[in-house]
Amino acid sequence: MTRTTPPRPVDVEDVFPALSAHRRTTTRLHPRQGVAKAEESSLAGPLLWPADEPWPVCTTVHTKDTGHRPADVRLKRRILAEARGRDFSSEERRVLDAMNPGRHASDLRDEDPLPLLAVAQLYTRDVPDLVGPEGHDLLQVFWCPFEVHGPDRTIDVVLKWRRSQEVGDVLADQPEPPVAGREECVPTPCVLHPEQVVEHEYLGLLGGGLQDEIADWEEGLLDEGVDDEDAYDSSTPQSYDTYEEYEAATARARAEEEYEVDYMGDLSITPGWKVGGFASWHLTDPAPVDCAVCGTQMPPLLTVDKWECDGGSRSWLPLEDRDSADDPDVIDPVGVYLGRGLMRVHTCPVEPAHPHRLSFQ
Repeated sequence: MTRTTPPRPVDVEDVFPALSAHRRTTTRLHPRQGVAKAEESSLAGPLLWPADEPWPVCTTVHTKDTGHRPADVRLKRRILAEARGRDFSSEERRVLDAMNPGRHASDLRDEDPLPLLAVAQLYTRDVPDLVGPEGHDLLQVFWCPFEVHGPDRTIDVVLKWRRSQEVGDVLADQPEPPVAGREECVPTPCVLHPEQVVEHEYLGLLGGGLQDEIADWEEGLLDEGVDDEDAYDSSTPQSYDTYEEYEAATARARAEEEYEVDYMGDLSITPGWKVGGFASWHLTDPAPVDCAVCGTQMPPLLTVDKWECDGGSRSWLPLEDRDSADDPDVIDPVGVYLGRGLMRVHTCPVEPAHPHRLSFQ
């Protein structure tokens, strides 16, 4: 099934022609839970990995025997999804109660090589904005599922570019680490529905004059929407017996709200997993991400996001999912939460083989 981003609420380049110089395409990946084949683009799916090629490993010395079993993480998510809206069965409760982080790989020493976790496989034929070394049509993404690497103590990401036509026999039994540091480091297997859309640059990186014009325009929209009869309700908030009741009430409240269009939420940078496009700096000031080899500014190659969209960006929700706007499998299909919710992998546009860099928001 395809996924279609709705037309933007406003043609922002019609309102601000100068933004035509600040546009870029990006490919939204639209992951949805499912099992792909090795010949397909996917998240956490089987890779087109040669049977005679060593699997990438983490050789950094850190704790590797204690954490969450990836298989348990996936099973827990499946049980929670199947039981949504009802009580757990006795068997489901028994299985969930047995899933605890612990020393599940007691024979694994800190200095031993740890198989990396397969995170993504992207073919250029599926992802228009995926650009790698000349002649390479396939990107495979791995990471170590322990946030202990480097001075910022983050995950370690490994990129593997290859020519898919050169792969012969495919590795059947593909390794994975026996444990992960956090459940949120383990992606749920997903099929992809790539869609190319247009983005506009982060507000804070536009010229000061253009920023002021956009701010004045947004203020005008807010003034038009003010209704003095709609007073803020400061009464004691209602309590709910279950989280599901709270979620349902929140969904009803959102549906009753008049949606307010703004540049950052609706007209600039798309949320969700994507390839290419612009970087958002919504939690910090913009920071340079330059190639350590040649000094070239490095745009984001892959953005890993905690959700498909949120309350401030729900206009990006695909048309096909509008009837499922509060379904966790639509809003958070992958289950990954890194940094403060968003991680980007940046690569050098001059030479994609130069070392990549990470940024977090």
